[in-house]
Amino acid sequence: MQNTQSSQANAPHSAKARENKEAEHPLTPQQEARQDRMSVLANAPTSELIRLWKTLELDPGCELLRGPETGLIALRGRIGGGGAPFNFGEATMTRATVRMENGAIGHAVMLGRDHGKAKLAAVIDAMACDPEMEERIEKSILAPLKRLSADKDKGRAAEAQATRVNFFTMVRGDD
Repeated sequence: MQNTQSSQANAPHSAKARENKEAEHPLTPQQEARQDRMSVLANAPTSELIRLWKTLELDPGCELLRGPETGLIALRGRIGGGGAPFNFGEATMTRATVRMENGAIGHAVMLGRDHGKAKLAAVIDAMACDPEMEERIEKSILAPLKRLSADKDKGRAAEAQATRVNFFTMVRGDD
C-alpha cells in the first residue's frame, strides 16, 4: 500500500496508525496461531476441508451457540492507496459459534453461504484450544491445506508469467 507523508499524518486508519496500534497491543503467539488457523480454514475448499477432517476420525459433540447464519458485511476501499476510505460494496458472509462438550468455544467467519463449512471451521477452532489436539489439527488439516494453497498460488503465478509481455526500446544507431 502506498501512502504519502501527509496522508499518514491525517488518516487515522493508515498503515502507520495500524503499526502504532499493533506496537501498543501486540498479538500473543496463541492469537497469531488462531488468526493463521482461521485464515487457512476460511480460504480452504469445502470438499478438501471435509476430506481432511474425516482423516482425524473424530465425532465430537458440540452445541451451536450462534448460527450458522448468513449475512452481509460492508467492504471498504481506498483510491490510490492513500485516499480516504469509502464504502465499496457488500459481500455475503457466514458465521458460526460452537461450544464443545469440554466447554471450549470456537468461532468461524468466512465469505460465502456455506453453513456446513462455517460450522466445521468453528468446531476445529474450538478443538484447537487443547494443545494436543491443536498439534493433530496442524499436522492433519492445516499443513495440507497450506500446501494446497501454496500450489494453487504457484499455478496462478505461472499462468500470469506465461502472459507477461516485456516491452523494450530499440536503439536506432544515432543518439
